[in-house]
Amino acid sequence: MGDGFDNDEMKEIVQDFLQEATEMLEGLDNFFVQLENNPEDKTLLNEIFRTAHSIKGSAGFIGLTRIVEVAHHAENVLNQLRSGNMRAEPAVIDIILEAMDALKVLVNEVKTGEQADVDIEGINMKLDLLLQWGEDTGSAEGAKEEPAGEEMAAAVREEQAIDRVASSGASSPASPPPSSPETPAPTPPPAASAPPASPPPPPPSTPPVASPSSAPGPQRVTPAASREEAQGGDAQGARGGEAAGEADQTIRVEISRLDSVMNLVGELVLGRNRLVKLSGDVDGVVDFEQRIKEVAEAISQLNRVTTDLQTAVIKTRMQPIKKVLGKFPRMVRDLSRKMGKSIRLELVGEETELDKSVIEEIGDPLVHIIRNSIDHGIELPDDRVSHGKDPEGLVRISAYQEGNSIVIEINDDGRGIDVEKVKKKAVERGIITEEDSRRMTDAEAVNIIFLPGFSTADKVTDVSGRGVGMDVVRTNISKINGSVDVTTQKGSGSTFTIRLPLTIAIIQALMVTIHPETYAIPLASVVETVKITEKDIKTISGSEVLNLRQQVLPLIRLRDEFKVPQEETGGAPPGSYVVVVQIGSKNLGLVVDRLPYQEEVVIKSMGPLLAGIRGLAGATITGDGKVVIILDVGEILQDVSLRTRGSTPQMESMETGVLGAASR
Repeated sequence: MGDGFDNDEMKEIVQDFLQEATEMLEGLDNFFVQLENNPEDKTLLNEIFRTAHSIKGSAGFIGLTRIVEVAHHAENVLNQLRSGNMRAEPAVIDIILEAMDALKVLVNEVKTGEQADVDIEGINMKLDLLLQWGEDTGSAEGAKEEPAGEEMAAAVREEQAIDRVASSGASSPASPPPSSPETPAPTPPPAASAPPASPPPPPPSTPPVASPSSAPGPQRVTPAASREEAQGGDAQGARGGEAAGEADQTIRVEISRLDSVMNLVGELVLGRNRLVKLSGDVDGVVDFEQRIKEVAEAISQLNRVTTDLQTAVIKTRMQPIKKVLGKFPRMVRDLSRKMGKSIRLELVGEETELDKSVIEEIGDPLVHIIRNSIDHGIELPDDRVSHGKDPEGLVRISAYQEGNSIVIEINDDGRGIDVEKVKKKAVERGIITEEDSRRMTDAEAVNIIFLPGFSTADKVTDVSGRGVGMDVVRTNISKINGSVDVTTQKGSGSTFTIRLPLTIAIIQALMVTIHPETYAIPLASVVETVKITEKDIKTISGSEVLNLRQQVLPLIRLRDEFKVPQEETGGAPPGSYVVVVQIGSKNLGLVVDRLPYQEEVVIKSMGPLLAGIRGLAGATITGDGKVVIILDVGEILQDVSLRTRGSTPQMESMETGVLGAASR
């Protein structure tokens, strides 16, 4: 926060502005994508104009002159659009979106207090030239068409009156005075600010500033755009991170949900009072059986209320996934234009709710998957037509609840994943052998794309090809006890399926014991449990495996992993169990002594001293008061793969879950 906002009341006003401005700017991205598809939608145009005007008015009240300056120039162009003097063509939308990106950076500047490196003069110049072009085309068509309706003119006059008040509170030499629709802001003389004079305005279908190379003044480089190119296109995720800041430290909750929590807290207080009364009033008690019955009833009531309260509190943390998905229409629009592709994005189930902590972690994986679908999956229009497809590609994101999980599917109708190419690249990089590639199924082979450093791209671009995207996807999703899988059909497209827990604070866990220690395994990762004997365990390349229904299952003894002292000799004693866990397409068997029970547990942090220990997700306190470690199955599985990196390629393939049906 800048030094100019020392007053507590002013700081609160600025915080409100930052939160509202961030939400409105994110909404404008989607509005402009819709406007590009429906340029004649006057209702949408008016909504866009009102939103931009609100941002400018609020910024002017606070005195944020740089934001007012950019918003004012953009507003003049928007006014030309809604008055019908200019058409919402892609080249026009490009420039307006550039101004919106600049506003996002300037809002973040207020939030962090650090000066943003944004070329305001260059952006304003493009907007002014665009405005001048709109005036020229508008005046040429004025003789043929009637001016805007009286209703719109009245709205313009009202907003201009507000505009004068806002601008007077944030006036500066660099900020032009408010103008009416008939007399837009003056354009800087080309000789004073632009290198070469621009050519005469072309026909209305092509504005003179359609491309950066033809526009006078600086090239089109904004902090958001430059970051996207420098970091391989992760700027969208970065923008989401910047927008997090202070605004994401709060959460909006419906009043009805808070009312529900309050009612349940009242029930909890009544239950507590009942137990206090029963425990304190013991003098002269004769009928102890009756007293025990009353205590049991009070505890049962308390248990019911606690369960309901837990559900209600979880609901207060739930947010619609639209918070994440809303950023993708702009990203898809920009990438498709950059690559010369025509792509339509469909969003289904935007109101599906997820825990806030899960929402924060899912953004980056979705960005990587969508970018790969656009870059590798969707073909160029001519290629699609030659294969009998619609020239416009489709990317669909669907979200829905399935049991205690949220499922997100990202589907495209592109060329699909070339499984043979994946196998060939994997053999070239030494990930698998030629024999393994012939033996494995397509479903096993396609999951190789999630390995670190793997990419099928023939050349590295600023969009993909570095081999980190899919690795990030699986790693980030595993952190929140989720899983990701992919299915593909050559020539028809691919589908990535992500399964996420509703919440990561309270989970169902399977308790396992390695005498005398007890550990908890998240039940979402458990596929099945199998009772084994010593003779069931086989050895391949020095590592223990289990032949489970003609599939090789790598085994790891938790006793050895956590160095629990061995109390019995002879390896796995009779009556040992294997807990089969799965992350994505990878399976692993954890050898334990017993499976006493399963329980709903609350995940507690291990604290800073123990936070770096691999394989531990946290700890919990069980009903009998014992502290139990919760295992991070994803990290254990990853560590097993890393330890076998130096072994034979066959064993490495087995550990990464891509070995076919081999048996001993």
